Amino acid sequence: MLAAPVLLLLLLVAFPPSSGAQLPGHGQAKDVPIATNGQPFPWDRMRLPKTISPFHYDLTIHPNLTTLHFTGVVRIQLDVHEDTSIIILHAKQMQISNVLLLAPEGVRPLQVLEYPRFHQLALLSDSVLTKGRRYEVQLRFAANLSDSFHGFYKSSYRTSSGEVRVMASTQFEATFARGAFPCFDEPAFKAKFTIRIIREPRHITISNMPKVKTVELPSGLLEDHFDTTVKMSTYLVAYIVSDFLSVSKTTRHGVQISVYAVAEKINQTAFALDAAVELLDFYEDYFDIPYPLPKQVGTAGDVNVPYVVVFMCLLFPADLAAIPDFQSGAMENWGLTTYRETGLLFDPDKSSASDKLGITKVIAHELAHQWFGNLVTMEWWNDLWLNEGFAKFMEFISLDITYPELQVDDVFLGKCFEAMEVDSLSSSHPVSTPVENPTQIQEMFDDVSYDKGACILNMLRDFLTPEAFEIGIIRYLKRYSYQNTVNSHLWESLTNICNSDDLDEGRMKHKEFCSKRDLQSGASKWYSGDELDVRAIMDTWTLQEGFPLVTVEVRGREVRLSQERYLKTDDYSLTEGFLWQIPLTYMTSASNTIHRFLLKTKTDVLYLPEEVDWVKFNVDMSGYYMVHYAGDGWNSIIKLLQHNHTALSSNDRASLIHNVFQLVSTEKVRLDTALELSLYLSRETEIMAVTQGFGELVPLYKLMEKRDMAALENQMKDYIVDLFRGLIDRQEWTDSGSVSERMLRSYLLLFGCVRNYAPCVTKATQLFNSWRDSDGTMSLPVDITMAVFVIGARTPEGWDFLFEKYRHSMQMSVKSRMKTAMAVSPLQDKLQWMMEQSLHGEVMKTQDLPDVIVSVSKNPRGYKLAWDFFRANWHTLIKKFDLGSSTVSYMVTGVTNQYSTREMLDEVRGFFSSLTEESGSEMRCIRQSYETIEDNIRWMDTNLPLLQAWLDKRSHRAMHEDL
Repeated sequence: MLAAPVLLLLLLVAFPPSSGAQLPGHGQAKDVPIATNGQPFPWDRMRLPKTISPFHYDLTIHPNLTTLHFTGVVRIQLDVHEDTSIIILHAKQMQISNVLLLAPEGVRPLQVLEYPRFHQLALLSDSVLTKGRRYEVQLRFAANLSDSFHGFYKSSYRTSSGEVRVMASTQFEATFARGAFPCFDEPAFKAKFTIRIIREPRHITISNMPKVKTVELPSGLLEDHFDTTVKMSTYLVAYIVSDFLSVSKTTRHGVQISVYAVAEKINQTAFALDAAVELLDFYEDYFDIPYPLPKQVGTAGDVNVPYVVVFMCLLFPADLAAIPDFQSGAMENWGLTTYRETGLLFDPDKSSASDKLGITKVIAHELAHQWFGNLVTMEWWNDLWLNEGFAKFMEFISLDITYPELQVDDVFLGKCFEAMEVDSLSSSHPVSTPVENPTQIQEMFDDVSYDKGACILNMLRDFLTPEAFEIGIIRYLKRYSYQNTVNSHLWESLTNICNSDDLDEGRMKHKEFCSKRDLQSGASKWYSGDELDVRAIMDTWTLQEGFPLVTVEVRGREVRLSQERYLKTDDYSLTEGFLWQIPLTYMTSASNTIHRFLLKTKTDVLYLPEEVDWVKFNVDMSGYYMVHYAGDGWNSIIKLLQHNHTALSSNDRASLIHNVFQLVSTEKVRLDTALELSLYLSRETEIMAVTQGFGELVPLYKLMEKRDMAALENQMKDYIVDLFRGLIDRQEWTDSGSVSERMLRSYLLLFGCVRNYAPCVTKATQLFNSWRDSDGTMSLPVDITMAVFVIGARTPEGWDFLFEKYRHSMQMSVKSRMKTAMAVSPLQDKLQWMMEQSLHGEVMKTQDLPDVIVSVSKNPRGYKLAWDFFRANWHTLIKKFDLGSSTVSYMVTGVTNQYSTREMLDEVRGFFSSLTEESGSEMRCIRQSYETIEDNIRWMDTNLPLLQAWLDKRSHRAMHEDL
């Protein structure tokens, strides 16, 4: 063993003072981290040093699915960039043994120090590892399979005969590879991986690469050997040990795609397989980069290696696997994407239109990551949006072209509205924001990184033109293949795209686009290269939190513009100091032409060629900003919507509904103005505008449900039913129509039944009784099953029948609808039992517990039960779903965001303030929940009398009309 004085000597070798690096903790004894054996640990930062990097891992894993334990050995080949005698890497909750340095001079043991707080190991050598040389270390390790949903974890499923079968799968993003094998677990430490897995003959294994051989071991076990991967980050490594079956197809470009699932669900994989084939072909063509990826010999980033890529195609698979226990929606592991069963399995007879859209979107997202994220990876998690914002954005670009019948544009706007919900709070964060520890990293997987990221990319695409944007992102992917990037690399790739030396001459359409642009000199403000600084524009959207509110005031031909931060607060000083460069678009009553203007200053003035009746800014809501029409502006728009609403697109109508109600929260607009605008909805038929109408009106009575104000609550409910009565009455109880029409039907009939609209309740009751009498064999139209199940679950007998069918169903989408219907039942004992069973995980999956808790918390008969259950089981929940995860955030906000009283705010604060930092007290979602409740309180204090007066006036008016 090395004694402490020797350790200090090693520190001087590892960090020589001449290099400018300070001794970790030097001069402040309290700062020196202490290893588990009591010795000083030679590194005091959460990020690993850059003195050493891995270039190849040789990994052998042996999981035992009986003892739920695994062992392994890893050999890591290392490049040394600075003389050092210390190797710092990650390992979490595992026993490490037999650590050796395999050097040219021979094999030597290394001393190991562990620092669990940072999940770090220090390997200490008694001689210096020399800069420029390559070394290899070997570590043996052992650990338990995780009982959470991350790392190398246990999953199980029940067959139709009731047998429980166990399997093991991985989920390493963001910082969980270190719980499966010792590694340099940061995205910039890219390396190649050669993986072997030992298994019983009854199982199969799959990993990122194809299996090259299987060796029988003397013990009777089998060892599967997989081909070596391309250079990639640790979080993309994946392997599964299971008894799955698979189906396969080959793409136009010759890639074999396989979908894996449990045997009894393999007949639900055909749709996903076809979608994956279609989408992978699309991405290869769009990005102009082949998959399987060319095997790298060297890249510009390698030391002493010429810039050369040899196009020797690896046999790189594109496998998709449906995992029975899975926390998030899906994961983009390179060559082996993993999914929740509901995210991949589709039954043409039992799955709905929204199931089809959801599954296709999630596959499009994960396959987009094979380029954005896997081939080109963010340098660090602060720029996670470069992965997730792009993949979310590409869902819509790809489906718009490959599956136009899914009408994906109808749901994109909703993503921008969801992002704005979070981004309108002072606790929001910039798209690109510093993060250090695993909890902070986990918190980056939120609506800002995904949805705001996608929305600002959509705005940029509209601003630059789709052709220019496509040229720029292809340049970005080709320039940074196998490397790591920061924000500025993307902006540089999107700047001066036609002056580029590396514009691909083979892409004829790109050459044509650039030659056309040369002819347009100065015709468009967007095209003048000296004026267009993509980085300067986009830094205002990625480096500061929030989004702008543009106020428009029309006076004759003059249009006065001003911008400020939109923020739900009563502290207006928090809105100061923000300035965006905003690509404004607008149209007027005089012209359908879309006019464009880049607003760079706090205020500006535009001049129209003539006076107009109305002006609409942010055409189709392609920009990530809200608009307030000052003066008589909102009245002009209300008049237009009441007399000729189709003069505006459905996206424009949806954005007006959204903006006007959101402006009530900041007292820019009176509530009665917003309600007057909503009256036009009785003539609305398009899904985006209808659902946005519900999205703004329903939360008003949801706040009242958690207060004692039944009279006003029922008045509000009656108003909404009355508004949409005509549209509900026109719905057929069938599966006919386009995807958007079918999704709208599901939504409307469900709403009608939940709100006790008599024609809906009568029909749904009749259908449920017939279905139950047939013992569930009668075929119900898929789109109306939610409405039918919700009515059925209102009685104890109906609920029990639904639960029996839920238990035995192998159709994932049907189970999902049954689960939701059972959670909105008024039967409190059933709601409590459901939460307890979901926590237990036997008859209801624990992965579904967050959805169950949030559904029960939205239920007027269940919200108190959900809040009590949530608090009582907090420590179990954060252990199972991980501190900082989007799942924990979803539960925190979902359980608390409909409270609107000071008493409940005190109760929520009391609970969360009693936590320690280790149990989550510092999480951003807790601050968001306080802000949301405070905003709800302000809204109710200001607007309840106005709401009461407006509804009274309206019912009085309606009564007179009836007379």
